[in-house]
Amino acid sequence: MLSKACVVGAYQRKLEELAARAPEMALVVAVPSSWKDKGGITRLELAHTRGYRLEVLPLAFNGQFHLHFYPTLGGLIREFRPDIVHIDEEPYNLATYLANRQAQRCGAKTLWFSWQNLLRRYPPPFAWIEQYNLHHIDYAIAGSATAAEVWRRKGYAGPLAVIPQFGVDPDIFLPSEHAAAQDHIPHIAYAGRLVPEKGVDLLLEALSGLDGVWRATIQGNGPAEARLRALAEQHNLTARVTFCPPVPSVDMPAFYQALDVLVLPSRTQENWTEQFGRVLVEAMACGVAVVGSTAGEIPHVIGDAGIVFPENDVEALRAALARLIHDPALRRDLGTRGRARVLAQYTQQHVAQQTIRVYQEMLA
Repeated sequence: MLSKACVVGAYQRKLEELAARAPEMALVVAVPSSWKDKGGITRLELAHTRGYRLEVLPLAFNGQFHLHFYPTLGGLIREFRPDIVHIDEEPYNLATYLANRQAQRCGAKTLWFSWQNLLRRYPPPFAWIEQYNLHHIDYAIAGSATAAEVWRRKGYAGPLAVIPQFGVDPDIFLPSEHAAAQDHIPHIAYAGRLVPEKGVDLLLEALSGLDGVWRATIQGNGPAEARLRALAEQHNLTARVTFCPPVPSVDMPAFYQALDVLVLPSRTQENWTEQFGRVLVEAMACGVAVVGSTAGEIPHVIGDAGIVFPENDVEALRAALARLIHDPALRRDLGTRGRARVLAQYTQQHVAQQTIRVYQEMLA
């Protein structure tokens, strides 16, 4: 498997589950030592490495989403001689094309993974790369039903499974009993990149008119941070809203366990909409009530286990938060339903088992 996403320690639990659930399978996972994106640099976390071989490969054009590639991957494939190369990359990326060609030259079957849930057209050479990878692949995995529909409309006609890229480990992401305290102050939070499309400004606007006793945390960093801090000052929120930097993925369960409400107020852009919203399922696994906008996949992830509001609607978001801070029973009910939904659909075990079925089908 080739996966820059697996530099995140929490995501490596899926790899352990794959190895444990298919002991006859020899699994090698190739990752870079770090990955750069809008949120900064994510360095490799060695958190869950049992049962499989983790190979750290040099990465060319780190941070260039479409152009990055692994110069030594071909040598690893020739050494390992795999039956399947799982390319955890979008089909329009150079890394996918090169890995696909290198694997095919060694007689391996290949698959790629995609979150892309908007029908986008790319200029050459990415359009050519995409077309090659649509027509020279043995299997495809889409992270959502809308992503699967996009690739069918673009011409992919081969076998396709809908499986989230990663789940959560419910034995690590657990509910907390903090809300039982008599003097408990409801704690609202956002976690993620501080960029316009995530709608954190909407959350601050909603908090500015929110009555009652509450406190809030904005966890993350990004180019919008200075503007968001200024907005919090403008609305006299600095005594109740705390900004803090991102924490390692292995520390996120403790972060969620200190919350009552997790908000994901994303807004759709011309070239982006929310593809999943991983913080939602992590918070739900911890028994936290979640609130999300109608952007992209958010409503499908939340289902009936949280509150969904129309994107960009500050008043609707404020009303949802007011309901939750004034109704502890509703928070508990949504937290219980959220964890049940994660256990049924979004665990690492569930994702790993579905992925193994794909491998078995490819080999059959």
